[in-house]
Amino acid sequence: MKYAEMAITVSDLNKYIKDKFSEDEYLDNILVKGEISNFKNHYTGHMYFTLKDDKSLIKCIMFKTYAQKINFMPKDGMKVFIFGGVSVFERDGIYQIYVKAMEEDGLGDLYTKFQELKERLEKQGLFDQEHKKSIPVMPKVIGVLTSQTGSVIRDIINVATRRNPNVRIRLLPVPVQGEGAAEKISDAITYMNENQLADVLILARGGGSLEDLWPFNEEIVAHSIYQSKIPIISAVGHETDFTIADFVADLRAPTPSAAAELAVIDNYEMRQKIITYQNRLRMSLLKKIEVMKLRYEKVMASTIFKEPTRKIQDNYIQIDSFVKQLETSMKTIQERDKAKYLELVAKLDAYSPLKTLTRGYSIIQKDGKVIKSVEELKQKDKIQIQLTDGVKEAQIQ
Repeated sequence: MKYAEMAITVSDLNKYIKDKFSEDEYLDNILVKGEISNFKNHYTGHMYFTLKDDKSLIKCIMFKTYAQKINFMPKDGMKVFIFGGVSVFERDGIYQIYVKAMEEDGLGDLYTKFQELKERLEKQGLFDQEHKKSIPVMPKVIGVLTSQTGSVIRDIINVATRRNPNVRIRLLPVPVQGEGAAEKISDAITYMNENQLADVLILARGGGSLEDLWPFNEEIVAHSIYQSKIPIISAVGHETDFTIADFVADLRAPTPSAAAELAVIDNYEMRQKIITYQNRLRMSLLKKIEVMKLRYEKVMASTIFKEPTRKIQDNYIQIDSFVKQLETSMKTIQERDKAKYLELVAKLDAYSPLKTLTRGYSIIQKDGKVIKSVEELKQKDKIQIQLTDGVKEAQIQ
């Protein structure tokens, strides 16, 4: 009972501490420099982040009113100057800087190292789209490289088994942060490939600062992902976090849960697709049958099926017509040629020497030569006289 009267509430204590912070004019307007980490740009427009140096860190918040005035987008690893006041958030009992202004002070060492490695690996072709492998549609075994404790593996198992209870998940535990983590992640990728232990690999861990995610920015991990024969889905950090592993992997997922959704097809969705395709196929077949039926009826209604000999008869009639035309043409040609023949014979007969002989004329020849003048004859010459009915010999007296 005595302690109950003396004790104060947690709220009272936090309010007292907040009042003490408010009384300190130095803390009300303070300029601090450091490196941004765990940056989150909230949908409300407020910015939450941690400001740190090599020995310590402090939480910061920048409300939308002030955030709209800066001319750049803060990122993890960025070195900045911030101006604001230090106060206590009573509900959680934490002190933080309420930022009113911010200016860039260059990039942090880790961020600079990240950019340099990213540019070098990109030039080497490790990010090329044509090298990326497609994720199998229905993998039987999902390999997961992550910590064996924590929410990441539980989320992957819950999502994957909910979508397909028959899928097998093979976990190969690896450290996801700290010294030596990159080498062990690289060895695990190689081991899964050498023993063909999965159809697809999920490389996953939860969110964190740039330092926490750094093993996934190591060159050794990048080359192991690039050389992997098994397709790899990278699910490192939150949706706003990007690592070298994300750029090299065959597919990037914004979260580990999303990676499980990308790797495992939903059985219900698959059944619905099959039903949809079956209905489409059934409708297509019915339509095809209806079209073929109409075509059959049209063919059977045609003349060639009703009167199969009709075409032959029509051809006979056409042949007879052609024969008649041919006979008429031949007769016309014969009559024309006969008339021409008779005309030529009449002309030939008119010019014939024999025709002249019938009119009382004769032909006198001497030694086979026709005599045309009396001067060509001498006394006692022997001549031949050709008449209509024969030849007689005579002698000139």
